[in-house]
Amino acid sequence: MLRYISFIILLSLSLIIVHAQNTSVKTETFKVYGNCEHCKERIEKTLNIKGIQQSNWSTATGLLTVTYDTVIINRSRIEQKLAAAGHDTENYKAPDKVYKALPECCLYERPGKTTAESAGTKPTTITGVVVAEDDKGKLSPLTSATVSCTITGSTVQTDEHGVFKLTCTLPFRLAISHTGFAADTIAISSGNDVKVILHAAGTNQLQEVVLSSKKHSAFISSLSTTNTLKITSAELTKAACCNLSESFETTPSVDVSYSDAVLGIKQIQLLGLSGNYSQLLTENIPEIRGLSGNYGLTFIPGPWIEDIQVTKGTGSVANGYESIAGQINIEEKKPDNGEKLFINGYANNYGRLETNINFATPLKNNWSTSLLTHINGVAKKTDANNDGFRDIPTGSQFNVINRWKYNSTNGIFAQISLKALNDKRTGGQMDFDPDKHRLTTAKYGVGTDVEQYSVTGKLGYLFPQEKYKSIGLMASATQYNADSYYGLNKYDGQQTSIYVNLIYQSIIGNTNHKYRTGVSYLQDNYKETFNTSGFNRNESVPGAFFEYTYTGNKYTVVAGLRGDYNSLYGMVTTPRLHFKYDITPKTNLRISAGSGFRVANIFAENSGVFISNRQYDILNPNNPNGYGLDPEKAWNYGINLVHNFKIDGRAGSISFDAYRTSFKNQVVVDIDQSPQHIFFYNLNGKSYSNSIQAEINYELVKNLDVRLAYRWLDVKTTYNNTLLQKPLTAPHRGFVNLAYKTADNWKFDFTAQFLSSKRLPNSITNPADKQWEAYSPAYAQLSAQVSKKLGSRWEVYLGGENLTGYMQEPLIVDAQNPFGNYFDGTITWGPVMGRVIYTGFRFTLK
Repeated sequence: MLRYISFIILLSLSLIIVHAQNTSVKTETFKVYGNCEHCKERIEKTLNIKGIQQSNWSTATGLLTVTYDTVIINRSRIEQKLAAAGHDTENYKAPDKVYKALPECCLYERPGKTTAESAGTKPTTITGVVVAEDDKGKLSPLTSATVSCTITGSTVQTDEHGVFKLTCTLPFRLAISHTGFAADTIAISSGNDVKVILHAAGTNQLQEVVLSSKKHSAFISSLSTTNTLKITSAELTKAACCNLSESFETTPSVDVSYSDAVLGIKQIQLLGLSGNYSQLLTENIPEIRGLSGNYGLTFIPGPWIEDIQVTKGTGSVANGYESIAGQINIEEKKPDNGEKLFINGYANNYGRLETNINFATPLKNNWSTSLLTHINGVAKKTDANNDGFRDIPTGSQFNVINRWKYNSTNGIFAQISLKALNDKRTGGQMDFDPDKHRLTTAKYGVGTDVEQYSVTGKLGYLFPQEKYKSIGLMASATQYNADSYYGLNKYDGQQTSIYVNLIYQSIIGNTNHKYRTGVSYLQDNYKETFNTSGFNRNESVPGAFFEYTYTGNKYTVVAGLRGDYNSLYGMVTTPRLHFKYDITPKTNLRISAGSGFRVANIFAENSGVFISNRQYDILNPNNPNGYGLDPEKAWNYGINLVHNFKIDGRAGSISFDAYRTSFKNQVVVDIDQSPQHIFFYNLNGKSYSNSIQAEINYELVKNLDVRLAYRWLDVKTTYNNTLLQKPLTAPHRGFVNLAYKTADNWKFDFTAQFLSSKRLPNSITNPADKQWEAYSPAYAQLSAQVSKKLGSRWEVYLGGENLTGYMQEPLIVDAQNPFGNYFDGTITWGPVMGRVIYTGFRFTLK
C-alpha cells in the first residue's frame, strides 16, 4: 500500500505544468450565478473556446476565475456567452427561456428574483449599510446618508447604525449621497445585502463600493423540491471531522452514536432509524452499501469531502430503490476545482494521529487529475475507566483515490476514480496480543481487517443547442473483503458488486414539463462465513425508471416510478412523489411519499452485537436465499416547512418537519428476549418511526450564527409479539450550535446537545449483579473548537469533544469474565470515551 501511494504521489507531482505568462493574458474573478456541479460543468464547458486559457467556477462562492487573452476575447464577450448558456452574470442576464430549460438542480436564485418570479418584475427589498473609512482604516456608520432607487425615485435615509432598507425593481442603480462626499451611483443586480464604504479622503468622492452577501454553511435550498440539507465544507471545518461518520456532529438532523464499547465505531441514525435505512451515495453512485454499510462511513475522510446533501424521506427513483429513511450524497473534491496542494494533520490525547495530502492539477487537452491520500493510526493503548479493555482500538488505515476528469468543448464530459483502502483494527483487553491470543480463551480480543478496491466512472453528453437535454452513464465496480473476529466468534465476508445506470433527460413540449428516464443494473455476489456456517447469495437486479417534473407558477411536482426484478426475490415496484409549494418567495412547503426496498445483511450490519457471548438464532426461515429471511419493505411520508427571514439586516430561517416510516416487512434484530441471545426474524406486527424536528438558524449579532433544534422520536417495533420502544434510541434531543468569526480570522465553534433517557434491552434473567437498569440516564454533551487562519495558506485549530468527560458506566457488563455467559459490550447508550482534546493544522495552496 505504501509503495502504491508513493508511486501515485510521484506520478501526480510529475503532471504539474507551468505555463508561461503573456503580457496580453489577463486573469479576472467575477460572479456567475449557478447552483451545483452540473452548473460548474456547463459554465466551464461554455468557456472552452479560443482565447480562454483556464476557467474555474466555485460551487461554494459562485465566483468564476478565468484566464484569457485580451487580444482574442474580452470580458464582455465572456459574460455574454455564459448568459447565452443560462447563467446570469454581473452585467448580463440569461434569456428566461434558456434559464427555465436548465435541469431542476441548476435553477439558481436569479439576481433579485425568486424561482417563481424569474420571468417577472416584482420589487425586491435591498438591505444595506453605509460606513465611512478614515485615513487610518477605521470604519464608522454614516447616519442620515441618502440612498435612492433611480428607477422609482424612492428615497430613504440610513439610521443611527448606517443601515437602510429600500424597495426597487431589479436590476437598478443605487444613488448614495452624504454631506462631504460627492454623489454617485452603483449598479445593483442581486438581492444580496449591500455594504457601501465611503472613504473620508479630501477628494469628496465616492471611492469604493463593496457588495457582499453571506451564505450559510448548512442550509436547505429554497429551489430544491426535496427536503435536502446541504452541508458545505465550511460546516465540516467546525469540528475535527476526521471521517464521514463524524461529519454530522454540528447538524441536528443526523444522530451519531457508538456501535459498541470495544471497536468504538461511530454510526448514524436518520429519522430514528439506523444508517442502513438511508441510501449512501458517493456523487450519486451507491458505493457504501451491503457488507460495507456498517464501517463504510469511516472510509471517507472529512478533508476529502466538498459537501454533503442529506435528504429526509425517499429520494429520487433515478438513484435506486434502497432509500427508506433518507438519502445521503457525498460530493468529493474534484480534480478541476480542488486545491493544488492541501495537507491536514490531526492528533488527539487518545493517541489518534492522521494526515491527509491532496493534490490537483489541470492537464492538457481538457483533462485534470487529483490524488487524495489519507493515513490514520492509533498505536497507544488507553484504559481511562480501568475496566481492563482498550478505550479505542489500535491499528491503522491507508486510503487513496486517484481521480481524472475530462471536459470538452462539444458537450462531452467524463470522469473516472480509482480507489484503494486497507483498514486494520485491534481491540479488546489491554494485554491482548493477536499473534498469541486470537480466537483463544487466554485473552479477549476483537480484530477487523478490511480491504476495499473500486473503480467508478461517469460519461455524459449535454446537447449544445438544447440545454435541457442530456444523457449520462454512471458505472462502478467494487470488491470488499473483511476478515474479523469477536472473542471466539469468527466472521469473514466478501462482496463483489457491479453497478450501471443510464439516464436520459429532456422535456415534453416546453420546459414546464421535464422528465428523466433510464435503465440500471446491479449485480451483488456475497460470500459470508460466521464460525462454521456459510451464507452465500448472488443477486442480479435489472431495473428501469421514469420521473416526471412539472413546474408551475408557485409549485413543483416530481412523480417517479421504478421497477426492478431481483433474481432472488422477484419483482419490486417503487413509486415516489414529491411536492413543493411556495407559499411566499421566502416560505416553502414540501410534502413527500414513497416506498423503499432493501435486503438486510444481518451479520455485517450488526457486528457490534457480537462483542458479547450472545448466540445468534435465525427464527422461522421461510425461503432458501441468503439467511432465509424476506427483504425489508417500508413506506415513508413526510412534510417540511421552511421560512427564511431577515431581522435588522441579518438572515435567518425556521424549519419544521414531520416524518413517518412504516414497515410492511422488516428484519427484526431482537436482543430483548434473552441477554444471552440475538434473534433475527421477519416482522410479525407493527414497526414504525415517527420523527418531528424544529430548527432555527439566525445571525444573532454580526458574525455570530446560532442554530437551535429540538427533535422528538417515537420508534417502536414488535418484539416477540409485543410492541416496544426501540432500545438505545433517545425520544428527545435538544441541540445548540454557536459559530463566531472575527475580522482577523479567528473562528469559535461550540455545540451542546441533550439526550433523554433510552430504553435498554431486558436483562431480568441475568443474576442481580449482572443486570442493568430498564432505562439509561439522560445526559448532555459539549464540544468546542477554536481555529485561526495564518495568512492565506495556513490554519491551525484546537478543540475538544465530550468536554465534561461524561462516560457510560459501566461500559461492559462482566468485563472481568469476558468468556462467561454474561459478558456484554453492546449495550452502549452513552459516550464510550472520556474527554477528547485534539489539535491540528491545514495547509492550502490554491
